[in-house]
Amino acid sequence: MKLKIDSHSIKFKTWLYFILFAAVLMAALWIAQVFLLNNFYGAMKSDQTETVVSEIENSYRHHDSSRFLRDVDRISDSYDMYIYVVSFDGKTTYFSPSDDDYAMAPGIGSEAGANAQYSSQLKALTEEMIKNGGSAHMTFRSGTDSQKVLAYANVLKSKDKEELITYVFSPLWPVSSTIAILKHQLIIVTIFSLILACLISFYLSMRITRPLRKMEKSAKKLAAGEYGIVFPDGHYTELSNLSDTLTGASIELEKSDLLQKDLIANVSHDLRTPLTMIKSYAEMIRDISGDKPEKREEHLQVIIDETGRLNNLVEDLLAVSRIQSGKMTLNRSVFDLAAAADSIISTYKGVENRYDSNGDGIIDEDDKQFHIEFNCKGSFSVNADEDKIKQVISNFISNAIKFCGDDGKVDVSIKQHGKHVRLSVSDHGAGIAPEDLDHVWDRYYRASSNMVRTTTGTGLGLSICKEILTLHKADFGVDSKLGQGTTFWFQLPVKK
Repeated sequence: MKLKIDSHSIKFKTWLYFILFAAVLMAALWIAQVFLLNNFYGAMKSDQTETVVSEIENSYRHHDSSRFLRDVDRISDSYDMYIYVVSFDGKTTYFSPSDDDYAMAPGIGSEAGANAQYSSQLKALTEEMIKNGGSAHMTFRSGTDSQKVLAYANVLKSKDKEELITYVFSPLWPVSSTIAILKHQLIIVTIFSLILACLISFYLSMRITRPLRKMEKSAKKLAAGEYGIVFPDGHYTELSNLSDTLTGASIELEKSDLLQKDLIANVSHDLRTPLTMIKSYAEMIRDISGDKPEKREEHLQVIIDETGRLNNLVEDLLAVSRIQSGKMTLNRSVFDLAAAADSIISTYKGVENRYDSNGDGIIDEDDKQFHIEFNCKGSFSVNADEDKIKQVISNFISNAIKFCGDDGKVDVSIKQHGKHVRLSVSDHGAGIAPEDLDHVWDRYYRASSNMVRTTTGTGLGLSICKEILTLHKADFGVDSKLGQGTTFWFQLPVKK
């Protein structure tokens, strides 16, 4: 079986990036420790020697002879360098460390026991110092082991003091043996680092890709219509956030699917009932009441009422369609909110103030009797879409009548609150449970409280009200207590 490697997968790229990172890091370490060590060491020793020369010069200017010699001794010990101070006549003033036979620190004159091999080099250094006006440096090899030595020469000047020459010798110890050791160490470190990078990259890629593969399987189930899936946790914050988001989307899709199925069932029921009533009463007119004016009028009124119900249902569905497509617009004008509410209330004062509470399509003695109490003092001008605001008021009142309770009372009030006017519609019914209050504006939603009676409707009315009021940028809400009733309200700025 041929192993197939996906070069675009997270697992492969994580592994590749770790290997590349380790390789680049090792290459930088090899270059720094093996190829550049000589140059770096030489530059560092050169800077260090210049610092030593500067400290010696500063001490000679500001301290007496005994203090100066102590400083020279201290500097020599601190920097591990050889310092040779002489006068221009060749007389040795100071040598540190005091080792008479040390070959790398030759004397200039015969009194210092000079090694003749270095005399020419030091003389050349001294001549260069004089030529440059006070300082010079050069590199030469010792005669015993051909070791490189970095030598500095500098003239020490101070008021009321003799001019001296200071030589600083800084051996450049051979680093070839050190580099050989480093090479062996770096080979081991490189192999270990690459193996470790492979292991870490493999582990991390598995930690990342394993939850992603699980999410992929869950996403395929979701795409196949299996809603309500809980996506697995991803170990990392970003993956956990993605998991929570997908789980939330799955739950919302499940809710939407259930609500849409409920809508279809409700709409089907609401369509079937009036169509059945229209058909039945049309047949009754044809077979029974066609020649009886009173019965015919009664049956025709039922047909008209059911046609109105169908029309309302179609209007709600069209409104939802406009909302979903974002085509709902406002035709603003200045009108009296009190007069608009009164015109809506007047349409409910018919047929002996009874409402089809049992959903049988006929308003009769068995249906609920209601009355609307309108409380408003004065007129209140607002700038809004009058037809849509009337639709909101009508939906609020219609909803309150459905759940108005045994007293059958619905209260409609309009009051001014600062710069706004508030319209509220209240019933004295069973109320809405607290857990349902946040959902009453949702499309297709119906309260789940057992105290709420079954009523007809598509569950779209309050959702449409929400969209209309949101489009007006109006404040709105619902207040309810179980067993005491419910109040729906909205408020608009008063137009002066």
